Amino acid sequence: MKKRDIPNLGIGIGLRIPHYEAIFSQKADIDWFEIISENFMVDGGMPLMNLERILERYPVVMHGVTLAIGSSDPLDFDYLKKLKALAKKTKTPWVSDHLCWGRVPGSHFHDLLPLNYTKETIDYVVERARIVQDFLELPFALENLSSYVTFNSDEMPEWEFYSQIVEKADIYMMLDVNNIYVSSRNHDFDPMEYVNNIPLDRVLQIHLAGHTDCGNYLLDTHDNYVTDEVWKLYGEVYPKTRGVSTLLEWDDKFISFEATCQEAKKAKQYQKSLAVK
Repeated sequence: MKKRDIPNLGIGIGLRIPHYEAIFSQKADIDWFEIISENFMVDGGMPLMNLERILERYPVVMHGVTLAIGSSDPLDFDYLKKLKALAKKTKTPWVSDHLCWGRVPGSHFHDLLPLNYTKETIDYVVERARIVQDFLELPFALENLSSYVTFNSDEMPEWEFYSQIVEKADIYMMLDVNNIYVSSRNHDFDPMEYVNNIPLDRVLQIHLAGHTDCGNYLLDTHDNYVTDEVWKLYGEVYPKTRGVSTLLEWDDKFISFEATCQEAKKAKQYQKSLAVK
């Protein structure tokens, strides 16, 4: 699928259980929901019943957290079969996960662990990402992590590593703007250097979120309002993507559903004030 065929769904938020009562009792002024794929990769029960209710009213996009594309163990095709079945159910226009590792044979760490930025890692991830996209028969995107460590073996900056993977694999970027900002503060680089050196035509979705300032570093916590600095960065990024779906993540210290929607819809104010080229 070419980028021009990927829809701009508008402004969405992550589907979270604390908001279910409000979501099901009213027609929310929000365009779409993103689900954590693994929460609904089950055979039945309340998760799928609630998902059916959402699908009757809203578009749904799938975002995963356990693919662990950079791990050393073989790709889990039992997992991919379940992911593909859920994709058919939701009619998601794309599937995304994280540019990370988290598995070794026999163990899953259930965390988004960073990769070293080397040519060898690029080649390894590229081959696996191609297989995933071909198997799913949908556009597949990888998300940039928030970064807290670097490796002595690194051969390039993150933006070059990320760019080479998506271009060589012919996949897409699920670009987390907050993560760019968090990493830029933690590693003392200009976030615009990151933005100006990635193929923004590969971006099919943007994530926004809040973070926590821990003094010597920032932590990507998804439990607070988007900061002014991240909104400013979004204002720089969005027009250069030619307009893509935007999502607010809020995963802890929840505020009301209405307030969450209002925070997400701030993105529309930035979009209206910017000429999308």
